[in-house]
Amino acid sequence: MEPSRNYIEKCRQIVDTVEQQTEQIQQVADWFAETILAGRMVHLFGSGHSRIMVEEMWPRYGSFPGFNPLVELSLTYHNAVVGTNGQRQAMFLENVSGLADQILRNFDLRPQDSALVISNSGTNIVPIEVAQGLKKAGMPVVAIVGRQHSEASSARHPDGLKLTQVVDLVLDNGVPPGDSMVTVDQLETPVSPGSTVGGAILVNAIKAEIADRLTKAGSPPKVLTASCLVGSERATDLFQSAYDEHAHRLSKLFFSLGQGEG
Repeated sequence: MEPSRNYIEKCRQIVDTVEQQTEQIQQVADWFAETILAGRMVHLFGSGHSRIMVEEMWPRYGSFPGFNPLVELSLTYHNAVVGTNGQRQAMFLENVSGLADQILRNFDLRPQDSALVISNSGTNIVPIEVAQGLKKAGMPVVAIVGRQHSEASSARHPDGLKLTQVVDLVLDNGVPPGDSMVTVDQLETPVSPGSTVGGAILVNAIKAEIADRLTKAGSPPKVLTASCLVGSERATDLFQSAYDEHAHRLSKLFFSLGQGEG
């Protein structure tokens, strides 16, 4: 089989894996919709390439406010590859214990919130400690991992923990150990990872279910929509109103921050 067809077939298997998690997707959508209807936010965290799934949820066409992307440039900016802001530093920082506390200290977290933490390996320290910090605030925390990849990987956390052990619900993006899915003749290692494919399908399936719940509850979301669908004036109105709603929701995460501290 040609490598490209092999990859496409592997992606079909990922779709099958996601489809088998319908019940879990429904539960996640229930939690996240409850948070948004309560006027709070769903916190999204991913380091490394996992930030792609954060941005897939919000903000982009077909998405809507109610989500708080926790994207640290020091953990996710890969364009330079080497040199200043290079990949070596990012990979080092995502395993620095205590960094998660400094990130979360910026927000007034509440039990009405909920969270999604994405980490393909589920072994890096910062995503694990972010999940722990969010759970400490009393909210439900969901993880997207590559379950087979995580099981085959060694824990880096000082307590031997993996992300799957500290969250309320785990979704599997369906990738094999190592993420890459295609073997090429005479090439030592496989190529073409699939975690972004599985992660994007999961995120958008959840997003669709949330939109359905919000609409049925009488609070249809303000969806970022292309002008080719609704016209430029309506598209602009939707963008502006969605961004305003995001700002208003975000302000609640700062309003009581630090009150009562010495």
